[in-house]
Amino acid sequence: MNLGERLARGDETALAECYTSLGPLVRRHVVRLVPRHAVDDVVQLVFLEVWRSRRRFDPARALEPWVLAIARRRAIDQLRAEARHYRRTLPLEDHTELTAARTPDASPSVETACDVRDALAVLPMPQRQAIVMAHFGQLTQTEIADRLSVPLGTVKARTARGLRRMRELL
Repeated sequence: MNLGERLARGDETALAECYTSLGPLVRRHVVRLVPRHAVDDVVQLVFLEVWRSRRRFDPARALEPWVLAIARRRAIDQLRAEARHYRRTLPLEDHTELTAARTPDASPSVETACDVRDALAVLPMPQRQAIVMAHFGQLTQTEIADRLSVPLGTVKARTARGLRRMRELL
């Protein structure tokens, strides 16, 4: 029985093999489509969807094109989500508060807080949510995983990627 047939039947080891064999290809495909900070999240979403939609896979067809089609759709979803984020407008009164906070007489801690807030706003929602809950909500990663109903490893990955991205931005 080939990998596609085993995956379609719900064999969990087939998913692991699928990730091992197609993961690098999916990553190379996704890295050309989305910003670098989002690649890991999109790859993770691709294989999550591969598993969730395994019953729709036709084992008579090739597995690789099916997985790459999912990768393309998830990459497009990521780009659309980021575009929506950047299209949001800021009310005029909020803008004047932000510029007033950045005047030369503002203290360095206020400027730092503004920079951190701006960097957080750029992050994808899952990464921002994990960082805010950890640092401002003072929750452990286990508590965050429980509250969000996601695996602990997902919370750790989101936090690490988000912090890495914030370091680049700051």
